[in-house]
Amino acid sequence: MKPHQSTHRPTKVALTALALAVTGLCGLAAPAQAQSLKDLFEAARGYDATFLAARAQAESAQYKAAQADALNLPSVGLQADLKRNGYDTPLGGNKSARVASLGVSATQPLYNATNGANIDKARRSLDVAAADLQAAEQDLIVRLAQAYFDVLAAQDTLATAQANKKGISEQLASAKRNFEVGTATITDTREAQAKFDLSTAQVLAAENDLRSKRVALDQLVGGSGVTPFSLKKVSPLPIAAGGGMDDWVTKVDSSPTVRKAQAGLDIAKMEVRRAEAGHRPTVDLTGSLGMANNRGSYAPSMGGEGTANTNSIGVTLKMPLYAGGAIQNQVREALKLEDKARNDLEGARRSLSQATRQAFLGVESGRSRVAALEAAESSSKLALEATQLGYKVGVRVNLDVLNAQTQLFSTQADLAKARYDLLVTSLKLRQAAGTLGAADIDPVNVLLQP
Repeated sequence: MKPHQSTHRPTKVALTALALAVTGLCGLAAPAQAQSLKDLFEAARGYDATFLAARAQAESAQYKAAQADALNLPSVGLQADLKRNGYDTPLGGNKSARVASLGVSATQPLYNATNGANIDKARRSLDVAAADLQAAEQDLIVRLAQAYFDVLAAQDTLATAQANKKGISEQLASAKRNFEVGTATITDTREAQAKFDLSTAQVLAAENDLRSKRVALDQLVGGSGVTPFSLKKVSPLPIAAGGGMDDWVTKVDSSPTVRKAQAGLDIAKMEVRRAEAGHRPTVDLTGSLGMANNRGSYAPSMGGEGTANTNSIGVTLKMPLYAGGAIQNQVREALKLEDKARNDLEGARRSLSQATRQAFLGVESGRSRVAALEAAESSSKLALEATQLGYKVGVRVNLDVLNAQTQLFSTQADLAKARYDLLVTSLKLRQAAGTLGAADIDPVNVLLQP
């Protein structure tokens, strides 16, 4: 009698558990509300507070620019007065007059260099707002994809944990039966029990992690109980890098971060121009039309009682002569801020170039990792089958089967996570290069299935 030979065959149970892990069913009923990545992106665009705030900010920029455009348009004002004037002299005594006046005045700038610079700055600020909105959309895409695949990864982790626990429970039952009939030692039973207890803890942790990941996805899209589609078993994943590393790095100038920094430099240059315009004259066309009604003992000295009409039109020239050095210091400050904006632009380019290189390497590394884990999965399956056969003929012990089974399930969980990470990293590569858009969701979306 061989103490480690089993009269119970675990092969069918283990392969059944393996099938559950591979398909990712994890004993969960597929909800009818399962949604694709594209559907959830549209939902997130209408719910995510960060994106909605960026969109509102971008929409407000056009009104800010319209305010600046008004600097070159005429301004018209209405003025009404009702007052009592008094006049007291030693000879004339006290005299008074009641004056009621109503007038309209208008001013049209003819030349104002400061206004011109402010208008140009406001129009350039529209580019800043557009870049911020695009960056917010790219960030939303990446955050959603991360949350989406985090849920799938958590589901797969739970699936493998449950399948592993089921397989170990069968091995534990087999070890107990074999011990009772005297074909195995108590060591096999205790080892299987320890593995079973550990697998129970792993299932509980996986269930809690899945709940947390689902809450995060729900919060992002404003739903409840949202369940993403599963990822198709496609190998290799059709992730197109779109050229070499240098090709991706050359795209960073079109990224919203660099465009915003470039607009910041242009605005800084316009601010220098605006500060220098403080030395220049301004020319305005002015006009007014009004009438005044005078009553009282003082009215004769004001032209007599009654209503008088007034009108005027002219050109006003203003030339600053001395402002205590304020204008000179404003110019110096603006020049320094221009230097800062120039360095900010260069810093943005360098930072994004580095991030793009890292993301590109991440994609390449992700490809290799997925391929390696696919090979490891095949090897682990063969190893489990061989170990099960060895256990059946008495050359392997129960612990060997448990270890081989756990190794296979762990490899499958790692493989699923690596596939999800590769998809997210490919989106991050496009984000770093500044080319990520809503259309880039479609290639990922076709890899999903209900």
